[in-house]
Amino acid sequence: MSQISDDSQQQDLNNFLRDIVNEHRASRRWKIGFRIIYLLLLLLIIALILNTRSNSNANSEHVAVVNLRGIILDGQHTSARYINKGLENAFQNAHSKAVILYINSGGGSPVQSSTVYDKILALRKKFPNKKIYAVCGDACASGAYYIASATDQIYANRSSVVGSIGVLMNGFGFVDTIHKLGMERRLLTAGSNKGFLDPFSPLVPSEVAHAKQMMNSLHKQFIKDVKHGRGDRLRQQTPELFSGLVWSGEHAYTLGLIDGFGDLDSVATDIIKVENTEDYTYYGDFLQRVSQNVSNQTILNLANFFGITQRGLY
Repeated sequence: MSQISDDSQQQDLNNFLRDIVNEHRASRRWKIGFRIIYLLLLLLIIALILNTRSNSNANSEHVAVVNLRGIILDGQHTSARYINKGLENAFQNAHSKAVILYINSGGGSPVQSSTVYDKILALRKKFPNKKIYAVCGDACASGAYYIASATDQIYANRSSVVGSIGVLMNGFGFVDTIHKLGMERRLLTAGSNKGFLDPFSPLVPSEVAHAKQMMNSLHKQFIKDVKHGRGDRLRQQTPELFSGLVWSGEHAYTLGLIDGFGDLDSVATDIIKVENTEDYTYYGDFLQRVSQNVSNQTILNLANFFGITQRGLY
């Protein structure tokens, strides 16, 4: 009788523990499910914030704006791929009366700048009734001015830094440094010029001459494209104009580097005669924009909040 009672109690205990485990598992599933739902809702909110433009202007007459801020580099939001995508969208919208390329940049990659320059000329040809204006912020120099010269008109502030029509190649030389440290440079190459302008080796006159020749070629192309873009508006085509110097907006106007003075709002309202503007700046797709704008620490904080570990949900 005692044995039966013990077995019954053991069975009741096992059933009780099983019920607790099942209840815990069910609770855990609901907990995980709700956290996944919350996470999806959060991602949806982020998507709406990052991807939704104001609809108040996009479907009515407006000025399309594309921003170019910072150094012009491949792989960045200032690359030709990103800028050109924004320009394409701006030109293709039938409701955009004109396009403003707002520039605040000291330049960057010659290749990226040239690619955007060519794209602007192609879009102007494809959409002959839609003008594009460049508006300069603090700076519109070097590759940034290269791009601006392809537009119909350029406007700047009187204090903007404009110009720098030249090509730059810089670096450092550490030859004396490694000698003072008692170090020996061992450079092995297959090809007599494979160590071209190596910073730890003395300058080779033939390599310097080749570098200057290459830079002169790029400079000539830069000058040719600026002359093509600006045409007769360049009032003083002196060697100094293409020497790499920069000027204030006020001086740039006297040289014919810009067409007048204004900012984004004044060009839209006074020149284009449209008050509404719409931002067409392209920052990549949703996942790229999240990865570029959300820090690793923010991601970790969100993960901790939703109970996500490196091994998954708990």
